[in-house]
Amino acid sequence: MRARMALWVAGITVELREVKLAAKPPELITASPKGTVPVLVLPDGTVIDQSLAIMRWALAQSDPESWLAGDDAALIAANDGVFKHHLDRAKYPGRYEEDGVTEHRAAALALLAPLEARLQAALWMCGETRALTDIALFPFIRQFAAIDPNWFAAQPLPHLQAWLERLAASDLFANVMPKFTPWQECEAPVLLGPTPPRT
Repeated sequence: MRARMALWVAGITVELREVKLAAKPPELITASPKGTVPVLVLPDGTVIDQSLAIMRWALAQSDPESWLAGDDAALIAANDGVFKHHLDRAKYPGRYEEDGVTEHRAAALALLAPLEARLQAALWMCGETRALTDIALFPFIRQFAAIDPNWFAAQPLPHLQAWLERLAASDLFANVMPKFTPWQECEAPVLLGPTPPRT
């Protein structure tokens, strides 16, 4: 999601090959042996197989909204690390040996308190306009809220809840989130990207 959003804002159209990780096509493993998504293969054969790296690459090509000015690497690392650790265990308890879903949910919630404080001071994580940090954090916080929407809505996080709603209701999110059927080798890829301006 966040890689698609950065590519879209950068004005980069890509050939999208939607895959089901339960039935990984061999082309995915050939491009990136670790077999996770997203994977971006550049025209020169360079492979970028981390979503955050794809975001930063795309914005290095074109950054019309100045997203890179709002790249809080430490905050993103905490979101991708400790927050996602607790998110995964709260969302998918059957995948992990340890118990403690309630404890993991509480730990993840505690990590959102500094974000709530931050959003009291500004509309977005790094100021008055959305930036890379907002988009990098958005998917994981959205997943956490979706575990139990009523519970999340009842938490004392009004600024974070409003931030989440702004992103979820944005045209950018709507543009990159249509449902695609998994790609088959015999099929042409779907093009995903902003409509070129009319001349």
